[in-house]
Amino acid sequence: MDKQQKTIIHWFRKGLRIHDNPALAEAIDLIRKSPNKYVLRPIFVLDPEIPNWLKVGPNRWRFLQESLLQLDSNLRKIKSRLYVVRGDPKVIFPKLFNEWQVELLTFESDIEPYARQRDMLVEKQAKKFNVNVITTVSHTIYNPELIIQKSQGIAPKQYEGFLKIVSTMSIPEPLEAPAALPAKSKPSKDSNEHTDSKCYDCPALHELGVNEADLGDVLYPGGETEGLKRFQAILRKPDWICGFEKPKTSPNSLKPSTTVLSPYLKFGCISSRLMYSDLQKVLKNKKKHTTPPVSLIGQLLWREFFYTAAASDPNFNRMVGNSFCRQIPWKKNVQHLEAWTYGRTGYPFIDAIMRQLRQEGWIHHLARHAVACFLTRGDLWISWEDGQRVFEELLLDADWALNAGNWMWLSASAFYHLYYRVYSPVSFGKKTDKDGEYIRKYVPELANYPKSMIYEPWTATAAQQREFGCIIGKDYPQRIVIHDVVLKKNMAKMADAYQKHRDGGGGGKFDVDNTQAKPEPQSPKTEPVSPSTSSGCSSSKILKMEQNSTIVKYFKKDPKSP
Repeated sequence: MDKQQKTIIHWFRKGLRIHDNPALAEAIDLIRKSPNKYVLRPIFVLDPEIPNWLKVGPNRWRFLQESLLQLDSNLRKIKSRLYVVRGDPKVIFPKLFNEWQVELLTFESDIEPYARQRDMLVEKQAKKFNVNVITTVSHTIYNPELIIQKSQGIAPKQYEGFLKIVSTMSIPEPLEAPAALPAKSKPSKDSNEHTDSKCYDCPALHELGVNEADLGDVLYPGGETEGLKRFQAILRKPDWICGFEKPKTSPNSLKPSTTVLSPYLKFGCISSRLMYSDLQKVLKNKKKHTTPPVSLIGQLLWREFFYTAAASDPNFNRMVGNSFCRQIPWKKNVQHLEAWTYGRTGYPFIDAIMRQLRQEGWIHHLARHAVACFLTRGDLWISWEDGQRVFEELLLDADWALNAGNWMWLSASAFYHLYYRVYSPVSFGKKTDKDGEYIRKYVPELANYPKSMIYEPWTATAAQQREFGCIIGKDYPQRIVIHDVVLKKNMAKMADAYQKHRDGGGGGKFDVDNTQAKPEPQSPKTEPVSPSTSSGCSSSKILKMEQNSTIVKYFKKDPKSP
């Protein structure tokens, strides 16, 4: 690196990709205009504070590592590389600004409270070192803050109202991956690299604290290349795309009946704008296709909906202080929570789902619905916050906004109010897997049970249990609750909590014997609630925001001549 050259840092965070990465594109554009003036250092910060505010299981750590390795590989294809920097961002950035002679920092904005606080401090440090900053909105299709502005400063609480707002908004075209960088933009070794040539290499699993014995099979490898490959395979099935309808997929098929693109979206290995754009092109060529909320486009917009809601409330992932959440008096039961977490509830369908989650890091969205309903309002009456923490640890696609939003929905704490629609832990799974093959795979103790009993093994006689090679209460647990009994009590509690919420008193203490429970429906399902009545805002300020919704610049002077 020439001593006269300055450094541009692109900080990779959630967007672990080089395609459709506006912040990276800004950095590269500036380098192309002044190839003798700048060098590029794309970095990822391995923050030791992450485990203190986020639970991450071994499968997700591996997905991250695989994604970083692919990102480094893709950067090398354009004559760059990934620099993995270890340490607290608030501590390391001043050192980087000084040693690397940094003039510009670019990164993708984030809505999570921890990230916002961290970014604010980093930007203050950048200002002290005369470092310009560019941030972009690119982890979502739309700018959540702009949607909130258009909704009169309040995030839409209903999906239909959200759709009405975004239908008036434009979406920037996704960007192609950049071509190779000029040779002069590659920096020379810094003092750390002279001491240790591998100091900025991607982390090994043991550095991430992963015991490889705890890892499941690699069914969904991480990374941009893998994500794009999976999406391209889906694009080759236009009829499947047009006919996709969320409720009509199988939660317990042995092979996924949905896209399994959520982990790649969570880590930003694939751009949500690219997905939206390419799916829309498929739909335009077909006269008949499904529509939101059940279509694939609808699923992307659900993601946008929860991101927008979460952006408006730092308490979005907890019940108390959350402007969206009904206050329901859940109970603590450590034994029941542990049984649910490890797939030992005595309900084979529920246990199979939780075991698949632990082994593979992914479960179908309707399977998530079933186990979430079981933990909360359906059977165990345990807080959605406890379930959220388990999912946060085990899901490859665990996302602060989406995890909380979906748990509030399924517990009928927010967004969804038909609390008496409950997923049966027995009959729901039978609809799509009458033979119980899914249970046989993930609960092998019951493999010899006939299909007539595999969902309800407690109905087998003692002699039959011996014949099948699995004694209930010994080889497989007894039911921790009786669904038909607890359901009635829980529906009474929900009715009482909802009444207290309507009365403005939250969901305090109650007498379950004084409230009439509503019956369990024959065909449980979830539905979006009625449309929001909030209207858009057309002020000149919002118009300006919309025109610049992709990128927000913090420059002391013209970015074209820094």
